[in-house]
Amino acid sequence: MRRRDFIIALSSAAAWPLAVRAERPPFLVGMIGDSRDWRHFRDGMRDLGYSESQNVKYELRTDEIEPARLAEAAKEFASIPVDVIAAFGTPASQAAQAATQTIPIVMVAVGDPIRAGLVASLARPGRNVTGTSLLGPDVAPKRLQILKQVIPSAVRVALLFNPNKT
Repeated sequence: MRRRDFIIALSSAAAWPLAVRAERPPFLVGMIGDSRDWRHFRDGMRDLGYSESQNVKYELRTDEIEPARLAEAAKEFASIPVDVIAAFGTPASQAAQAATQTIPIVMVAVGDPIRAGLVASLARPGRNVTGTSLLGPDVAPKRLQILKQVIPSAVRVALLFNPNKT
């Protein structure tokens, strides 16, 4: 084998893993729920290095037409399967949890994930569900403490909350 042929063969062999890596399908995120604006979620993903044109693809299913479609959308994502499910609100998160025990689920804006049966505790969610909570009872005293630090003159605080809408 000539020296030139050897160098070409070696260069091709070294570049082959890069070509294989470039052909890897994008990370697939299934998004379900009544979120009018998933832009912030996508912006956060972009900040973490995920670009829609390069290494991530989003599939959106919304319940704007009919809330019963949440379970159908979650089952569809489980059968594809997507790499992760982002679920907006309690009903969407519960539908995703019922559809899969293996695909990671990121709940967004859930009222009380413990009461909803999504997580065992906020400190250790367990299973395949994690994410953010709006008004969990474990964080309410801390929020009141922070409010008292910000507005020391506050004597009464009222909170309006509809548990059926979270």
